[in-house]
Amino acid sequence: MGQKTHPTGFRIGIIEPWVSQWFTKKRYAEFVAEDAKIRKFIKKKLYTAGVSRIIITRKAQNVNITVVTAKPGIVVGRGGQGIDELRASVQKFIDNKNVIIDIVEVARTDVDAQLVAENIALQLEKRIAFRRAMKQAMQRTMRAGVQGIKVMVSGRLGGAEIARSEWAKEGRIPLQTLRADVQYGFAEADTIMGKIGVKVWIFKGDLMPGEKADQNIKLKKPSTAKERRPRREAAVKAEETQE
Repeated sequence: MGQKTHPTGFRIGIIEPWVSQWFTKKRYAEFVAEDAKIRKFIKKKLYTAGVSRIIITRKAQNVNITVVTAKPGIVVGRGGQGIDELRASVQKFIDNKNVIIDIVEVARTDVDAQLVAENIALQLEKRIAFRRAMKQAMQRTMRAGVQGIKVMVSGRLGGAEIARSEWAKEGRIPLQTLRADVQYGFAEADTIMGKIGVKVWIFKGDLMPGEKADQNIKLKKPSTAKERRPRREAAVKAEETQE
């Protein structure tokens, strides 16, 4: 009665995939703790890059880390220097030399619950009124084509002496429907009056049996032989003209 569950954990294995994709018997607890440390470390290091989630895959001794971010340019850096520095720092942090890092871009930032929550938290840190920040974020998300959004902020709102919670909702959010693609995000705003927590639920629509939740990432299309041939010919012509 009235108990709450995490929307992502509630749907994992049904419509949501695992963010840690590996299997072991003997070192399970060790790897779970290490995954949590890696996520916390990368999130803190790349907070300005708008990291949506971090997917970790393990094969033999290798640790493959996929960072889903809204600003891949900040993470990659000039000539890939940022990735090299990040890889080196993660290797030193977990004492493992077999670390591979991939950067994936978020397709639509306005429908990513984690990024929306972080955006509201950033506005609260800039002393923008919490109701205005909530309303603007909800309008942007609804314009992006989702079916519903709910935002809740908790803490000393507006500098009040007593902490309280306020929430706003637009559209519908079916929290108890397993086939409903509901995404959840949480962020904290560090203000002068203390921390203000921001929770965001975004409902993208109902899924049919067998369908999986939209991962909201941009996939690079592999170049085919037909596409590579004109490029090669253009490069050869360029070299001939220079000669």
